[in-house]
Amino acid sequence: MSLDHIHALIRQRVQYQITRGGALFVFAIALTGVGAFLSGNNLIFLIFSAMLALFLVSGFLSRLVLAGLELELLLPEHVSARMPSAARVRLRNLKRLTPSFSIELSGSGESILREPVYFPLIPGRATVEAAVQVVFPQRGRHRENLFLISTKFPFGFLRKSTTVALRRETIVYPSLEPRAGMEELLDSVAGELESQTRGGGRDFYRIRPYEAQDSARHVDWKSSAHTGGLQVREFTREQQRTVEIFFDRRLEPGQMARFEEIVENCAFLIWKLAERDTRMWMRSQRFSMALPEEGEIWDLLKFLALVEPLVMSSVSEEMEEPVDAANLHVVFTAQDDLR
Repeated sequence: MSLDHIHALIRQRVQYQITRGGALFVFAIALTGVGAFLSGNNLIFLIFSAMLALFLVSGFLSRLVLAGLELELLLPEHVSARMPSAARVRLRNLKRLTPSFSIELSGSGESILREPVYFPLIPGRATVEAAVQVVFPQRGRHRENLFLISTKFPFGFLRKSTTVALRRETIVYPSLEPRAGMEELLDSVAGELESQTRGGGRDFYRIRPYEAQDSARHVDWKSSAHTGGLQVREFTREQQRTVEIFFDRRLEPGQMARFEEIVENCAFLIWKLAERDTRMWMRSQRFSMALPEEGEIWDLLKFLALVEPLVMSSVSEEMEEPVDAANLHVVFTAQDDLR
């Protein structure tokens, strides 16, 4: 599977967040300091100084752990909205000798990364890699992915994190999950195509009971003798029927949700028909493509990923006439009447 590579160096400002354990330790430092100043005891002063130094060193080490890291995201070539896709992340430690410990990579805001990934150790000048699941929320051009890289090393007193923005355009196809009624439509189209496969071709299709309009030369005498009734051989047509799909981009104000629904319905149908090697002719306003003669399924999905509605006005583009009346026609439209 070919992969796209996205690179980003961690240059953003590091954010600090004190943990519950860190808050308890700070409270202990405060109590020790008050006790040292009230008592004037040198031993308590030493303990207070050691605790304070330990807290400061913790902050310095955690900042050092986050420095010099490079993040790389490897995405699959084809992704669909709201469908988990397998991807990989790589973290490189660019520091020559210093390793990075206890690194957690997670999503930030509307990030495509749903589950955090933990890297216990990244040696100096080394690269570690992990498999992840990514989910894009919607179709279209996805230009920015936000990630949060954080660590609580070494003592868990502070959680230091930095936000990394990986900027690269990714085309996200519409969701291919079936909506209500779409599986029934697919079965109907498939059944219509199946009923049209019988014809005068040369490839054997099936044996069925004899009907009045059948030719006697197609009678299968061996099967007839076996079943006790006349059986005939059927053959497939030499040319498969084409499914002509028209996607109507016309839209009235307030119908955007309906438009997204028919986009996903159309994507589901053409995807399932392509899996069955069905010949298709996809048409829309200012767009036409025949499959497989003029393109492949990814070209149609890309069109649906980027398609925008045509807001209806007093002058609006009309639906075009079918290319061939003999084709099987399917229309996707947000209009109640096919004007």
